[in-house]
Amino acid sequence: MVPEPLRDALLIVAGYLIGSIPMGVLVARLTGGQDPRAIGSGRTGGTNAIRAMGPVRGVAVGLLDLGKGLAAVLLATVAGAGDLALALVGIAAVSGAWRSIFLRLHGGRGVATGIGAMLGIAPLAIVLAAPIFFGAVIVTGYVSMGSLLGTASVVLITAGLVAAGIAAAPTLLYAVVSAAIIYVAHSDNIRRLLAGTERRTDFRQLTRREDPSAGPR
Repeated sequence: MVPEPLRDALLIVAGYLIGSIPMGVLVARLTGGQDPRAIGSGRTGGTNAIRAMGPVRGVAVGLLDLGKGLAAVLLATVAGAGDLALALVGIAAVSGAWRSIFLRLHGGRGVATGIGAMLGIAPLAIVLAAPIFFGAVIVTGYVSMGSLLGTASVVLITAGLVAAGIAAAPTLLYAVVSAAIIYVAHSDNIRRLLAGTERRTDFRQLTRREDPSAGPR
């Protein structure tokens, strides 16, 4: 029988490796689509994948990224990991999505993978935060703003769930650390938002492939 500390360490490593799987790049290669690293923000997540490959494959990338976080946490759950280990596995998965070992520490912004991991740890937090994300995107036109406000709301909601005894205390650790990673990954967006130079997302454009010469989004 594997000692618990070793088991948890292996699960954390597995979580990072699962999170590191570059779904955007894989979908592009398997379907003959444009590599999302070649256009827009250069990120490999769902939004930029939509720009590179269109809505069907782009949404598929987003769902697969979400699935990475959920799979990592479910693996740890099946292996009998405790609440703290689950939180650390989730953090590892988000870290891998942001800094993939398979892409020389390049990757996405970790939002979808973070959502997936939280769905496996405390799904109610995602259910309650979803209207904030979608509302912010619809009102402001910025997907980045929706991601940032949605991520912040998950932290606050998780704190409330922990205080109410609905979620385990380590869940807040996951929420805070994963939010910090996501905010760092959005540092360029934050600078543009503060400077008033962030471009609003034209959702009609997201249904078409973007010119590779277009700037960052």
